[in-house]
Amino acid sequence: MKPTLCSALIAGLFTAGLVQAATAAAPAAPSTTQAAASSSSASGVDKGAIDPAVRPQDDFFRYSQGSWLKDVDIPNDRSSWGAFNIAADTVEKQIRSVIEQAAQDKAAKAGSDTQKMGDFYTSYVDMERRNALGMAPLKADLARIDALKDKKAMAALAARFERIGAGSPVNMGVRQDSRDSTRYIVGISQGGLGMPNRDFYLQDEARIADTRAKYLAHVEKMLSLAGHGNAAEEARAIVALETEIAKVQWSAVQNRDPVKRYNKMKVSELAALAPGFDWSTYLKDTGVGKATEVVVSQPSYLEGLDKIIASTPLETWKSYYTFRLISAYGTYLTQAFDDESFAFRGAVLSGAKVNRPLNLRGVAQVNRDLGEVVGKVYVKNYFPAERKQQVKEMVDNFKLAYQERIETLDWMSPETKKQAQAKLAKIAVKVGYPDKWRDYSPLTIKRDDLVGNVMRTREFEHKRNVDKLGKPVDRTEWGMTPQTVNAYYSPTLNEIVFPAARLQAPLYDAGAEPAINYGAVGISIGHEMSHAFDDSGSQYDGDGNLRNWWTKEDGEKFAAKAKVLVSQYNGYSPVDGYHLNGELTLGENIADNAGAIMASRAYRISLKGKPAPVIDGYSAEQRIFMGMAQARRGKARDAALIAQVKSDPHSPSEFRVNGSLRNHPGFYDTFEVKPGDKMYLKPEDRVIFW
Repeated sequence: MKPTLCSALIAGLFTAGLVQAATAAAPAAPSTTQAAASSSSASGVDKGAIDPAVRPQDDFFRYSQGSWLKDVDIPNDRSSWGAFNIAADTVEKQIRSVIEQAAQDKAAKAGSDTQKMGDFYTSYVDMERRNALGMAPLKADLARIDALKDKKAMAALAARFERIGAGSPVNMGVRQDSRDSTRYIVGISQGGLGMPNRDFYLQDEARIADTRAKYLAHVEKMLSLAGHGNAAEEARAIVALETEIAKVQWSAVQNRDPVKRYNKMKVSELAALAPGFDWSTYLKDTGVGKATEVVVSQPSYLEGLDKIIASTPLETWKSYYTFRLISAYGTYLTQAFDDESFAFRGAVLSGAKVNRPLNLRGVAQVNRDLGEVVGKVYVKNYFPAERKQQVKEMVDNFKLAYQERIETLDWMSPETKKQAQAKLAKIAVKVGYPDKWRDYSPLTIKRDDLVGNVMRTREFEHKRNVDKLGKPVDRTEWGMTPQTVNAYYSPTLNEIVFPAARLQAPLYDAGAEPAINYGAVGISIGHEMSHAFDDSGSQYDGDGNLRNWWTKEDGEKFAAKAKVLVSQYNGYSPVDGYHLNGELTLGENIADNAGAIMASRAYRISLKGKPAPVIDGYSAEQRIFMGMAQARRGKARDAALIAQVKSDPHSPSEFRVNGSLRNHPGFYDTFEVKPGDKMYLKPEDRVIFW
């Protein structure tokens, strides 16, 4: 079970990861006002961002940051811009300095962290060498594709592509067993699409159809750059094949159900689902040949894929795998491949106008592939030790708030409350950085071999993952690097994790009275903690095992509340003609709902009976709500919002703020929201889980 990634960086900004870098000039950075710099006032409220023309009772999102929204321009190389981007930019500047210094250190010892960072970066930014090499770095893998003599041999190719991150219709990974969280197991799941998900192939909205047409043109262009004389015909066949794959895939909503996704079977039973795929070779070549059982996430998909394998000509499969390879590695090849990669994945899918500068893209690549190497230096130089303790104290207050609130819930029976308290008590907390760092010593990085560096890092990570099989679960492992501006909850580890970079301005104000931070950071603590009890996480017990610990009646009450919340969010539309999918975003909406309410409760606990101060004219409750909204400020291009609506389990920033506050009793009291106000919901229509 993968961690639940939760932050504004993901929510509404996820398509930024699709933007490929290029040599385009860097756009001017947003002004200080645009950057939403943390206020120097004791309250921590950024007063300059407020739009006094908007009533908080009508639109709290635009009231709290309307002036900022009017003034800010999304940088041309971005699909969105907001508080999390600003924090991430700060991190980028910090790690850029570290990486560029490493690149200049010609005396770095071979195999050292400095050598790895410096040489990886140098290989990335050397576009002259990349242009000279052309497609030569992919020669061996292209030959593997060309050598395919029959469909049975595709399993070995799919395994190779799994190891180097090029992808195929079958995904494999080693993960915790959701029914026995003390052990690892092999997981098999659907894959193989070149667009974000199945909706882009199957739905007929005008903008989706336009994206589909541009994708076809992109596939043709990439194949043309690779020297294929019949690129147009091949592109049509590839997109038609991917469309057939999309038809048998599970939807994003279906994939949210952990029980339906858990289908354990013996390895020998895979042949019954897809006899046309050589499972023995695939598992052996991916490094898990010793496995005796697997968990299949989407059994019906494998059955459908088997029919597609049988009906699709081998030559089409060759074209498909060729495109998979050059699509995955195009951005590491020549300038022409780089530009075309951005033209679709950056401009079309996310709406970015220009590509990021090559040097910044190089920094991002090193940070991504050598994450904990960079993380060690980042933590040493930029994370104050006392902040770890400050946040842990906040977490303790949230735990106490949940503990108290569970006992007073009117929709949870004593039997379920007992189980909920047991799970709450077992939630582990990680703040800042790992206690032990990942060992990269087996990884070879060369100064003149970019594609080789990327392949080796991907194979290194793949081997690190598959080597877990048969070993005890490592509960010290982190799913994010310390320099990641994000946070997550893992249901199988039953833990919440807050990397160091999440705990900085404008998301955390060390100089302000705590109320603003209980809104800005605390709401995320409450959010992550609530994932243990949302519609998906609640199906796991305190040990991380998939087990129903709810009474039937309590489960029905929870489902009834969830149904109302789904309906609420179905009504929200970030772009004309595109509404949120309340079922897809349900878990995150529940967490937002809970996080906002629990932030107020935890702050009151932190006061230890003392009165809450009024600062700069703001009550403590007002500061909590302002901290929440201003830390989630953001705006995104329409293309990014549409991609988010189709693929992301998070709602856009506007609805994460307004959607949760419309259900918050304290918000009504604090801002005197009354019937007739646009934020108002009738009491019987409000959803309150916590």
